[in-house]
Amino acid sequence: MLGGFSYGLYVLSQDPEPPKPVKVEVKTKAPTEVDNSELLPPPPEEQWEYVKTLPEREVKVVPKEEVLSEIPYVMQCGAYKTRSQADERKMDIAFQGLNSQVKQREGSSWYRVVLGPYARKRDAERDKHKLQRAKIEPCVIWKDTGN
Repeated sequence: MLGGFSYGLYVLSQDPEPPKPVKVEVKTKAPTEVDNSELLPPPPEEQWEYVKTLPEREVKVVPKEEVLSEIPYVMQCGAYKTRSQADERKMDIAFQGLNSQVKQREGSSWYRVVLGPYARKRDAERDKHKLQRAKIEPCVIWKDTGN
């Protein structure tokens, strides 16, 4: 092993030095001033029609006629087997500033928590979103047919 190491040092010591780089001086001409306007055409003038017409233009928006339904909307926020569960949901809704009723259909053992009636569906949706933000869900909106 020592012999291999010694042989490696001997080979490295016999390696000739690489030649030194030669500097070559390149003669350059002094930069001359070139007028770019002679080489390039003038930039085109952009003409946009909307720049002139947009300030003069007026957009008229006609709102849709609001159609009031003959059948009011109601929102149900739960159906429960016991009256106490329904009253608990009613109380949660009351804390959001909304009025609700607990209704029981004849012949049914379910207690429904109902809000409304609403003349517009938009009003019911506004209350639904308010309840969703308070984590009171699911609530369903439909037309009240009296059933």
